[in-house]
Amino acid sequence: MMHMRSLILLLSISLSPLIGLSQICESGIGYCDSESVLSSKILIAGGTVVNADHKEVADVYVEDGVIVDVRPNIKVSDGVRIIDATGKFVMPGGIDPHTHLAMEFMGTETIDNFFSGQAAALAGGTTMHIDFVIPVHGSLSKGYEAYVEKAKLSCMDYGFHMAITKWDDTVSKEMEIMVKEKGINSFKFFMAYKGSLMISDELLLEGLKQCKSLGALAMVHAENGDAVFEGQKRMIELGITGPEGHALSRPPVLEGEATARAIRLAAFVNTPLYVVHVMSIDAMEEIARAQKSGQKVIGEPVVSGLVLDDSVLWDPDFITAAKFVMSPPIRAAGHGKALQAALSTGILKLVGTDHCTFNSTQKSFGIDDFRKIPNGVNGLEERMHLVWDTMVESGQLSVTDFVRVTSTECAKLFNIYPRKGAIRAGSDADIIIFNPNSTFHISASSHHSRSDTNVYEGRHGKGKVEVTIAGGKIVWENDELKVVPGSGKYISMPPFNYLYNGIDKADENYLTSLKAPVNRIKPSL
Repeated sequence: MMHMRSLILLLSISLSPLIGLSQICESGIGYCDSESVLSSKILIAGGTVVNADHKEVADVYVEDGVIVDVRPNIKVSDGVRIIDATGKFVMPGGIDPHTHLAMEFMGTETIDNFFSGQAAALAGGTTMHIDFVIPVHGSLSKGYEAYVEKAKLSCMDYGFHMAITKWDDTVSKEMEIMVKEKGINSFKFFMAYKGSLMISDELLLEGLKQCKSLGALAMVHAENGDAVFEGQKRMIELGITGPEGHALSRPPVLEGEATARAIRLAAFVNTPLYVVHVMSIDAMEEIARAQKSGQKVIGEPVVSGLVLDDSVLWDPDFITAAKFVMSPPIRAAGHGKALQAALSTGILKLVGTDHCTFNSTQKSFGIDDFRKIPNGVNGLEERMHLVWDTMVESGQLSVTDFVRVTSTECAKLFNIYPRKGAIRAGSDADIIIFNPNSTFHISASSHHSRSDTNVYEGRHGKGKVEVTIAGGKIVWENDELKVVPGSGKYISMPPFNYLYNGIDKADENYLTSLKAPVNRIKPSL
């Protein structure tokens, strides 16, 4: 369970979403005080500033939400808050590319809304996330409007991806509106969840073509939904109704097949592809093969796939096992290590969470049938710490690579770099101060999610986010959150990221290679 103070605040927000910021601060029950709300000038002194391409000992001066200067020995006047970062790393705040807050799914809604989920993120050093808008009855515009309303509780910056769940001329036109008017530059296609979100190959092809024409990034949830449906029926027929049936019904081969199919269809269209939550060796190897051939394919592992294995799904306690149910499933031991290696060598490019939380009551919807267990795990608060402990402490990633996979690569892929993902003059002041010699401990009793469970329960390790600065405000310090709902900003993301460089030339080369049509003389009859 959460701290009682957290619980009081979250209940007050969920019951009174329109409460004013001043009311929250004056009430004494919020994560806020006058300093966090009003402070606009900060000097971070003496730390090692880490970007994705270099690190240096320097000071960082922040004013009015923007990084003004990065250099050694910056002198400031009175009235500037000075934070001593000697012996610590000063890094860009994390950006999580894959979250589901306040998402209606499988007959319920994720327990974390845009306030509680983002508060948890800030406590863990993530200062921006990109959430998936789910269309309303296939309508992109209605889905967008619904998520704009949900996001009014935001306490940090966020962006939107858009899911595509059906296809017609209206959807095609709405995709154009989303890109050109709403700041959405990515669209997700579910190859799984038959009967709800799943799309056909025909729809996927149409979507890939439209993404290419708009300069948007096509994303896929890669599992063979028809085969998964068959696997689920097989498990039920065998009398396997518990959480272990979830993993057994959708084995790695089905993730690998769908990943390969999506990659080949993207190659046919000649458009970049982003594969979300890569969970298996099978999928990772398909991505590596495509990259080796020169195809522009991005693979995104998630924290659960990197650090957990599926033995937990066989736990005799239903609630314990059910909390690990997600799709694609957490895989058998060995897959996580292979994904770590792929991340360290650059086959997999950035780390997300697929934060999609349900509490024990919600997970119990499937106590007699694993097909009814809401799919999803936590990770927004834990991602930065677990990636550091798993990848940097083990020597698999450098400190600069850590910044790349947790922040900078995401900013570049979604075309918001260097506004985000960098510690440099002119960038947004989304900054963390990270102590590599401190330690972290994860527990549902102390986390900031509204969930009553945590799939990383009891994990501990080296490296801790000691200070989080979001939008130029100190929001996490001394293990205390100082945030208010409504203070987050929507970040518009333009199309045509770096993956589109060379696409036109490749199309020209393709047309030249056809040597067609052939001018033939029609025979006289």
